[in-house]
Amino acid sequence: MDDPWMECMDHCIAVTKEAGKVIREALLKDISIMQKSSPVDLVTETDQKVETLIISSIKKKYPNHSFIGEESVAAGAPSILTDNPTWIIDPIDGTTNFVHSWFHSEQREFGVVYSCVEEKMYTARKGKGAFCNGVPIKVSGQEDITKSLVLTEMGFKPDAQNFRAMMTNMESILTIPVHGIRAPGSAAVNMCLVACGAADAYYHIGIHCWDMAGGAAIIREAGGVIMDITGGPFDLMSRRLITASSKAIAEHIAQKIQPFPCGRDDTEN
Repeated sequence: MDDPWMECMDHCIAVTKEAGKVIREALLKDISIMQKSSPVDLVTETDQKVETLIISSIKKKYPNHSFIGEESVAAGAPSILTDNPTWIIDPIDGTTNFVHSWFHSEQREFGVVYSCVEEKMYTARKGKGAFCNGVPIKVSGQEDITKSLVLTEMGFKPDAQNFRAMMTNMESILTIPVHGIRAPGSAAVNMCLVACGAADAYYHIGIHCWDMAGGAAIIREAGGVIMDITGGPFDLMSRRLITASSKAIAEHIAQKIQPFPCGRDDTEN
């Protein structure tokens, strides 16, 4: 095939749609929930079923490819990027109703984020643009932070100092002032909302590579900016990021954010 990356992306979209059907069916039934590391970090049987479905389908077509999956890592698999083509998968981002997956081979080649309840398929291909259900999308282009809607996610932090830093960061952003802060509940979808211009920025500390990978590809192809919370280059394994419609907004947020330790995905600690 002349374009192997397109073949990979087409396969990714097909299996993501299949996974979306599994999730929608599960939402209509009683879901048996198991507890992960804390009461606020839940995983359902559906998460595991969906990840198994996605990985087995891709392995059948690409047996030599590597995988980083949320549930696989939780079970002890490593979270390390190598030169081997690697699929980064979050079966249900937000543990509710979102699927996203992403392919990596030295460079980011494409990203797919599927909001299966809304039936919105966000896709991006390196150098080819970003789309929602096949329609091109772009960031808002907003450069004035005071006219911006900012997204983030919040949750309990067992470390009191980190919890205070998270709350202080929200106060710092709100008092710039901005139009408001929203927390839709899914990192992947948050990034897509910035990519399509529905919001102007998103920041987060403490997420994982599988939360960020698909959205990162889509943000860039939609003309947005992605960077570390310190204002430096984005690092997929850093567990933190700022995405925005413009460099001016991203840098303004970086100046306001107080970093706190969250570890890395590519280390054991």
